Amino acid sequence: MIDQAELARIYGKIQVVTSFPDYKVKVVESFADLHVQLVTSFPDRPGRWQYVTSFPDFKIQWVESFPDFTVKFVTSFPGVRGAGRGDPGWALLRWMMRG
Repeated sequence: MIDQAELARIYGKIQVVTSFPDYKVKVVESFADLHVQLVTSFPDRPGRWQYVTSFPDFKIQWVESFPDFTVKFVTSFPGVRGAGRGDPGWALLRWMMRG
C-alpha cells in the first residue's frame, strides 16, 4: 500500500494498461483509499482522472488481488480518504496541494 501523500499526487491523465503499470489498482465499493471522479477536462486535483490512450501522467492496471491501492468511483468529492481535518496528514496534504 502507498501512503496518503503519494495518493494525493495520483491525478491527471490516466491510461489503463494490461502490463507494466505504474500502479496496480482494485475497485471497491467501500473503504477505498482514493475516491475517483472521472472527468473529461481539467483533471487537476487529487482523485480527478481523465482516461487517455496516449501520453498519460500515470498508467494503471486493474487487479483483484494485491493492489497498490483501492479506488471507489464517485460523482463528487474526489480525493484521498482519511485526509480530514482530524487526520495527522491533513496539514501535509494541504501544504502539498497549495497553489
